[in-house]
Amino acid sequence: MTIRVALIDDSALVRQQLGALIERAGFELLFTAADPLFAWPKLRANWPDVLLLDVEMPRQDGISFLRELMAEHPMPVLMCSTLTGKGTETSLQALAAGAVGCLTKPRIGLKQFFEQDARQIAEAIAQAARARPRASPALARQLHAAPRNALSPDPSVAPAAMAETTDRVIAVGASTGGVQAFEALLCGLPPDLPAGIVLVQHMPRGFTASMAARLSQLTPFDVREAVDGERLVTGRVLIAPGGLHMQLRRSGAQYQVEVRDGPLISHHKPSVDVLLRSVAQCAGRNAIGVLLTGMGEDGARGLLAMRQAGAPTVAQDEASCVVYGMPRAAVQLGAASEVSPLESIGALLLRWLK
Repeated sequence: MTIRVALIDDSALVRQQLGALIERAGFELLFTAADPLFAWPKLRANWPDVLLLDVEMPRQDGISFLRELMAEHPMPVLMCSTLTGKGTETSLQALAAGAVGCLTKPRIGLKQFFEQDARQIAEAIAQAARARPRASPALARQLHAAPRNALSPDPSVAPAAMAETTDRVIAVGASTGGVQAFEALLCGLPPDLPAGIVLVQHMPRGFTASMAARLSQLTPFDVREAVDGERLVTGRVLIAPGGLHMQLRRSGAQYQVEVRDGPLISHHKPSVDVLLRSVAQCAGRNAIGVLLTGMGEDGARGLLAMRQAGAPTVAQDEASCVVYGMPRAAVQLGAASEVSPLESIGALLLRWLK
């Protein structure tokens, strides 16, 4: 079935060049619009499979429009703007609002950009079409309240003998849709959660520091981009830096993280498998594994290693996933001791931590 694409951008040149690229790639261009207010009637008359959306537009900016769109009709949206570069606050706002990805337009040389990067843009559109974004209850509440305007351990190796400790670890991994999922999960947990959290989100360099800062403001936790050798303590969330692997290590009866460069593992860096396998080896039954929405299979084998080491594990269910790839792979491997909707995972963690 042909993927149907719509484009909202106030630049006539972008609409012309990007529209032509969309059609050359074999997609159907449903319509283009110069701003969101022009686009609403067209959208409601014929919802596309993927929407390409600019940020800076007259009458309404793209982020505000995205929040309204995701509250009314969740759908795959790719932001396409000069403002959505790696690690920018705008890109994090877009991902948190429900965008499945960001394309960065250059400020000059647009025609060359659309010619030279045509294949990557087409691949991003095809990948976005496989996503299934969902409305965020927290976002809907905000809209109603606000006025409008050497890396991986061998998984076959049993956990090493460990010093006694009561410290608990929650290890979480996600990919597409993960920014929203992490926010929803952390906002639903109490600030006195008796565990430290380590987290991998598939992101390149530059994004994760902004993500950590945002989550630290929005959730009751101290969220940080992980630093090599940093200790994991109760109430702290450590995020693997984009472009680097993160592993858990034991130092006596305490846990700390190791941040290292290295090859792609399961096609990713950071890799969820790298983190979860290290947690299985050094924390064993003192840990809990969580695998959330995402494309591919990264994390499935790591979650299985955790379950085999005695840790309870949970995979997000298909109905609440943006992309049911990573959790599906985990379920098929028998890696998940529980399968749960996103909104119920927090309660499950609290039960396991008792």
